[in-house]
Amino acid sequence: MKFLITTLLTISLAFSSIAQEKTYPFINYKANKINYGKDSSSYLKLFKKMHQQLNKKGHPIVVAHIGGSHVQGGTWSNAFHSNLENYFNTKGGGYFVFPHQIIKTNSPIFAASHTNGKWLKCRSVTKGFCLPLGMAGYSAKTNDSSCNFSINLTKFAVCKGFNVVRVYHNFNPSFSFNIIKSSAGNIDRTEKLAEGYTEFKLENLKDSIAFELIRKDTIQKDFILYGFSLKDDTKTGIYLASLGANGASSSSFLRCTYFEPQLKTLKPDLVIISLGVNDTQSKGFEADDYIENYDSLITMIKNVNPDVAILLTTTTDNYIKRRTANKRSITARSAMFELMHKHKIAVWDMFEFMGGYKSIPKWYKAGLAARDRVHFNSRGYNIMGEYMYRAFIQSYQANTPH
Repeated sequence: MKFLITTLLTISLAFSSIAQEKTYPFINYKANKINYGKDSSSYLKLFKKMHQQLNKKGHPIVVAHIGGSHVQGGTWSNAFHSNLENYFNTKGGGYFVFPHQIIKTNSPIFAASHTNGKWLKCRSVTKGFCLPLGMAGYSAKTNDSSCNFSINLTKFAVCKGFNVVRVYHNFNPSFSFNIIKSSAGNIDRTEKLAEGYTEFKLENLKDSIAFELIRKDTIQKDFILYGFSLKDDTKTGIYLASLGANGASSSSFLRCTYFEPQLKTLKPDLVIISLGVNDTQSKGFEADDYIENYDSLITMIKNVNPDVAILLTTTTDNYIKRRTANKRSITARSAMFELMHKHKIAVWDMFEFMGGYKSIPKWYKAGLAARDRVHFNSRGYNIMGEYMYRAFIQSYQANTPH
């Protein structure tokens, strides 16, 4: 049986900030909607779960956001996540985060990591590529005889604490690691070898956790870290998996050895895919290759959860070397809608919302984008997250009984 969701143009909702907010003449606010193919049953299932969440009857909603540098910085994802938490008036849930700072790259705004050791960066793009890689598009390796590493939530985090910690890592018998004693109270530790993580259940909610890593021998080289799950299971909420890797293209996550098995441990309800800028920056960009990569990635995600709702975001308008408007973004946008119908998923048309072709200089002049005419600043990313949320929640409201 096929289900058809009726989508809406942007309508006036009771968002408290709308009356006071600044609007921009170059933004196409009428384009701010979720577009669906003919079969949108996965979204009806998601909306039903969200409705249960609203009424405090369901389990946490798990959202994964996959992308390149637009996503690694976390501001776009954080705005979307924050608005969902506020709408449902929930503060639980949590995060999956990679410890970017221990490999000396930028971290999402809601988490920070630290170490006193030396770590090798592996990532899913040509420069710095090595295996194995986790679902975040990165891995961190060390062979230090002894070092500490830690992860903490920042003031920007919506979920302020966690009592369940999963450390995703290789199970190398030449290394051991333990939580550094703190005020976490009693700790239950479980080794989940088949799932690829060690889980710690804490007696008290914490906003940071630190570990001591010890090399016991030199038989097997390298302790490999793939990321952390930080969850508050004392209350319901929205769980955000931040899977952004600088420089990632549509093929990057296909190179990640543990993308599918690690994502399966989260079983996401909604996956947002925001890849394409790095594809279209290449002279060798071909729409057929782009679609084929997305086909493979979508198949992997549906293997993890056949009922998952998938939202594609069209490629943002961008310039090549600051000077040349990138027409390949138009081709990439068309590919998204082809994929939407092919896989019965949804599209949020960021390209059209921005104002279409050659709109990025207007965002820059308005103080919303970076000089490179590719990236945005925090104000720009917050607008993206805010309006993606509005489009999403409007569709939810239109298709949920009240």
